[in-house]
Amino acid sequence: MSRLITAMLAVLLLASCGGGYKAPPRNLDNACSIVVQRPQYLKAFKATQRKWGVPVHVQMSIIYYESRYRSDARTPHRYVLGVIPMGRQSSAFGYAQALDGTWDQYRRETGRRSAKRDRIRDASDFIGWYATKSYEKNGIRLTDARNQYLAYHEGHAGYARGSYKSKSWLLRVASNVEARARTYQSQLANCRKVR
Repeated sequence: MSRLITAMLAVLLLASCGGGYKAPPRNLDNACSIVVQRPQYLKAFKATQRKWGVPVHVQMSIIYYESRYRSDARTPHRYVLGVIPMGRQSSAFGYAQALDGTWDQYRRETGRRSAKRDRIRDASDFIGWYATKSYEKNGIRLTDARNQYLAYHEGHAGYARGSYKSKSWLLRVASNVEARARTYQSQLANCRKVR
């Protein structure tokens, strides 16, 4: 009998460790589906909205375009001669694809020393902090998903210089961020889980 109990406990332990929330939610085109599958995401997004004023749908759209909701997202490797790996394209990591230096600045300024880029509540708070800085430095409304994304991608100084203006691919992505934010906003307004 004790062997059976031991085996059952081992199976339960392994099942509780496998998969879990490392995999992104299914159907990333539906905001309601995302928050139903991952209620902790909605809790984090709402906390960030209360603290920083960045709407849930803006946060969700930025995370979609930065990591497709993958907690362990990283930039691709660079290769020399097409075969010799030379490290990653940047230090961007996690849901928000925050760079090492910017993440360190966020942790210092907010006092959140134990914050981790692969935790949704920390990534969401980071987006709120960064968007607030974009508002303070460049006057970008917290509801303006398009320009918030441009400042997020180019940095505050790059945005102020207009470095994005010569990057047609980035302007397209920023327009997509804005469109997805509007779609998410509409979906969330009709989602019972959000109310």
